[in-house]
This record gives sequence, structure tokens and C-alpha cells, in this order.
Amino acid sequence: MAIYTRDIGESAAFYEALGGEVTARGSVPTPGGEKELALVSFGGITLELIRSPAPVQMGEGSIPHIAILVDDLDAAAAKIRAAGVDTFMTPEKKVLPDLFGGLENWFFTGPSGEQIELLHML
Repeated sequence: MAIYTRDIGESAAFYEALGGEVTARGSVPTPGGEKELALVSFGGITLELIRSPAPVQMGEGSIPHIAILVDDLDAAAAKIRAAGVDTFMTPEKKVLPDLFGGLENWFFTGPSGEQIELLHML
């Protein structure tokens, strides 16, 4: 999964604070300048962080958020807050007992505005 970022160092540090690990860094020359890249192993997937030298247009096919399945939503949120993240989009989690057999979730944002959902299936 790829995420465009304004500051690749800040984004890498953000995902490392949440338990991820930067496994590779690099850059690719483009006509507009160097495109910076970093791979972060996080939550069983690899995130590719991309800092483009030019603004990136988003449209159809853009990923609106990533979801991370957790066993205990409250504990996961507390751990994220303890890592210094205070970008939760609502003051409390949502509990949706009739959706997909029941779930609770809570969204927060990363340093470039990407939305991240903590998801616990009831």
C-alpha cells in the first residue's frame, strides 16, 4: 500500500512510533526532481511512503483510508496516544453493533492527512 506524504522523515518516524520498521529508503529521479521513497513494515503489510517533488492529484481509485484490525480497540488507541499521536478524528470510538456482525472503530490521521482506522470486530 502506498501513501503520499509531505515529509518522508516525519511519516517514517510516525509509523515507527506506532510499531513499524523502516526496511528500505531510496529515491527515483523524475523530470520534476527526486521522488523520495521508504518502505515500512507495519501491521503485517508493507507501506510505501512516497514524497513526490510535485503536488499529487487524487481522484478515483485513491485509497480513502487504511484499516488495522486490532483485538482490543481501547488498548490500541491508548498505545497510539502514548506514542504521542493525538489526531483522533472523534473524541470517542464508534460502536456499530449491526454492521458486518458488529464492530467498533476509531479513526486518526497520519502526518500527511492519511486516515487510519483502528477496527475491532465484535
